[in-house]
Amino acid sequence: KKMTMPWLRQASANSTAAADRQPRKRRGPSGTPDIRKGILDASEYLFATQGFAATSIREIAERVAVNPAMVHYYFGSKKKLLQAVMEQVLEPMAGAVAKVEQRGDLPVRELTRLLFSMAADQPYLPQLITREVFLPGGELQSEFLQRFAPRLGGRLPGMLRREQREGRVAPDVDPQIMSLLVLSLCFFPFIARPVAEAALDVRYDAPGLRSLAEHVMGLLERGLRWCL
Repeated sequence: KKMTMPWLRQASANSTAAADRQPRKRRGPSGTPDIRKGILDASEYLFATQGFAATSIREIAERVAVNPAMVHYYFGSKKKLLQAVMEQVLEPMAGAVAKVEQRGDLPVRELTRLLFSMAADQPYLPQLITREVFLPGGELQSEFLQRFAPRLGGRLPGMLRREQREGRVAPDVDPQIMSLLVLSLCFFPFIARPVAEAALDVRYDAPGLRSLAEHVMGLLERGLRWCL
């Protein structure tokens, strides 16, 4: 029986709407523009779509309709701005993964749903991490490995070993390798979106994301129960 996944409706709306537009100016509780958040959102978009090195402070400022000095006022430098962008998107993810880890069990569907929804709800994140963490010379590779990797994907091997001890994951599953595969299946579809849509006719609207999530969850459930 298929799961109903209301989380995908919002994630799909965010992913679809954000894919082809620049960030809008954010407003704070009083209705006045939230300049800091607007700068972060514009930077995330530009760093992900054209790269850190190719993006200037002036270009970011123009997206938010502020003076470049305002960007320096809030963040000090472009490198610190990139660090703040990564914190904005990765800290909530690290907290969510920690909550799942604290549970006594690890339902495969729940973990997959969590990771998949994170990628769908942050449509620029996979591109940003690919550019600035995974590729050689990535601006934040070292910092990501120190600050975020242990609290994100780095938690998965221990969680899978616990599930093996409880008999819910096959004993011949390699926790390190399987962790890499779990992350790949959840995040790569969003990195490959332009090619997947054009060459494979994969849909990224709400029905398409539901189907994609079901396939990923089903594949991982079977793989974790039977491996070699």
